[in-house]
Amino acid sequence: MFRVKDFMTSDVICTESDATISEIIDLMHTKHIHRVPVVKNDELVGLITEGMISNSGTQATSLSIYELNYLLSKTTVHSVMVKDVIYAYEDDLMEDATDKMLKHDIGCLPVVNPEHKVVGILTQNDVFKCFLNVLGWGQKGSRITVGVKDEIGAIGALSKIFVSQNVNISNLGVYSHTDGVAKIVIRCDASDPSKLCQALEDAGYEVLEQASNQ
Repeated sequence: MFRVKDFMTSDVICTESDATISEIIDLMHTKHIHRVPVVKNDELVGLITEGMISNSGTQATSLSIYELNYLLSKTTVHSVMVKDVIYAYEDDLMEDATDKMLKHDIGCLPVVNPEHKVVGILTQNDVFKCFLNVLGWGQKGSRITVGVKDEIGAIGALSKIFVSQNVNISNLGVYSHTDGVAKIVIRCDASDPSKLCQALEDAGYEVLEQASNQ
């Protein structure tokens, strides 16, 4: 079903709001992360990112390194973090979560369960992984793009050609509609797509692209 919980990072690292910026900088460096959900009793109360930390120091550019380090050691996460956090539920559809990220122009979503406790984080890279998964990227077989009339029963009729060639469809995506014709990208288990493509063309379909991946 492509739920958020299927693609999010579940072993998410969180922090408390009374942690210092110096502690968060060390945490991000050690764990190689760029965003940290802020929690209280495991419930989401904020989010802090590298960008927020960088912006917090723009007013202190005239300070010495010693003074800046002292300032960061005294500044808490609560004073810098985003408090009105945009988040997703673990059972949300990936489409809903992706749409939310696009609408709000953000690169990640903390993920919570129904009790509002943080259970993961969803990033743009996770969205990319979902997209590749939908299209079966990296699987052995062939990728064929076919022009198909946008009408009832079109997919069923198309699949009969694959059945007649003893070819299994593993992934399918509809990309666009132009003048009543849909471009359908199909990932299948044919090692050599030439015979299948010929059968598609003989049946009146336009094969726009074909490639094998072994």
